[in-house]
Amino acid sequence: MIQLPESLLAGYLTHLNDHHVAVVGKADYRKWLLYFLDFCEKYRVLGSEQERLRLFLEKLKEKNQPDEERNRAARAVTLFFDMKNCPKCSIDQVIVRAERQTGGKSRRDEVSQLQEGGWKDHGSDSNSGPQANFQTQSHSPLQPGNPRVSQYSGQGYEVTSQSPEWDAALETMAAEIKVRHYSRKTLRTYAHWSRQFQRFLKDKAPATLSTVDVKEYLTYLAVQCHVAAATQNQALNSLLFLFRHALKVEFGELRGVTRAKKSLYIPVVLSREEIDAILKQLSHPCDLVAGQLFGCGLRLFECLQLRVRDFNFDAGLLTVHGKGKKDRTVPIPEAITVELKAQMKRVSMLHDQDLAAGYHGVFLDDAVEKKYPNAPREFVHQWFLPQQSLTLVEETHELRRYHLHETQFQEALYHAVRRAKIPKRVTAHTFRHSFATHLLQANYDIRTIQMLLGHASLTTTMIYTHCVPVRTVKEPKSPLDF
Repeated sequence: MIQLPESLLAGYLTHLNDHHVAVVGKADYRKWLLYFLDFCEKYRVLGSEQERLRLFLEKLKEKNQPDEERNRAARAVTLFFDMKNCPKCSIDQVIVRAERQTGGKSRRDEVSQLQEGGWKDHGSDSNSGPQANFQTQSHSPLQPGNPRVSQYSGQGYEVTSQSPEWDAALETMAAEIKVRHYSRKTLRTYAHWSRQFQRFLKDKAPATLSTVDVKEYLTYLAVQCHVAAATQNQALNSLLFLFRHALKVEFGELRGVTRAKKSLYIPVVLSREEIDAILKQLSHPCDLVAGQLFGCGLRLFECLQLRVRDFNFDAGLLTVHGKGKKDRTVPIPEAITVELKAQMKRVSMLHDQDLAAGYHGVFLDDAVEKKYPNAPREFVHQWFLPQQSLTLVEETHELRRYHLHETQFQEALYHAVRRAKIPKRVTAHTFRHSFATHLLQANYDIRTIQMLLGHASLTTTMIYTHCVPVRTVKEPKSPLDF
């Protein structure tokens, strides 16, 4: 269970006093705040504060928590957000004010009382509290400068449920995915939809499942949840794999399923002026990420997972490890070559410091480390965009380094777009759209663009032609007359 630092908890208690929360209710507020933080940690909930709170409240409703408790939980989390975001009432200022008001000692006594007795008194009832429902695992607090706890191998399927049969089925599915060398994101996605399917069926025995159950679930997603067509197809593919490879059951035909309507949209494209404006608002290393996304047409994870060995500055080529274990090469932009070489020097200095500190290296894919035990500590295998803090692997108690997390760039990009006052919905993938469109506008061959993007089908690349104004003669003409 997450434990808040004493100073932060003291500030939170003072913030509750400012909002006239009764003494008897403080333990409840603290309890729901910790449950919320555990929920976000366990399920890796991302997005805005409002979105995370909405998902948490939906989880409480799913666990049959009464409206009164859900309202109290929402109030507790909202007050925490207010304390964290208010510029006139920052966490540090609240903590200082708490020490001044109470002389430090009495406040610490109150903190200790809540830590020792408040949790047990209000969370020990397994029938009313969500303690057993969330099934969180204990770990140490993430203090600044301390290593992060590893979630590199956790894909969600390891979380046990009340049905051993379903747990065994997901273990089998995970093994089948690993044998096929599918990505970790695929494993996480398939496990997510399998668990959602399990909840929809209320732990119905896997041996008794049929295609009818899948039809009902897909219809539920389209009619009740109003999901997009891509989301429904993702759920279908996950369940198809579960049936065929985990349950060893023939899937059968799906007829009469209400399908979500597929939307046809034109990708958002940025002009060169807009891209330059966004780059000016980004600091290192996020500006380097955006430069590679637009300059090389990379997907976000293709960029974040680049290693030192992928750069060939002599030939001016970058090796990209794309989806489905498909590699390709793209030209290194000359405009940012100096910055890329400077980043390489930073990685080299950080690597030397890590070796001197005795760390165990970076994370490697598959069984590379078993074949080459020294590979994690070799410079060529280091991440080009390393995470600032080290990661603690709980199983082996090793300190490893992960690459820059995608949420760090996404959050920086969100604020940079708004500071640049760009009136468009910009995501990391927008730079890839812009890369393809700008090449089309420069009259590059579409087959060349397909190769640079790593598209298996030309149809996917053709989407970007909708973004380019038509500059050809409208009336058809025979090539003999050219």
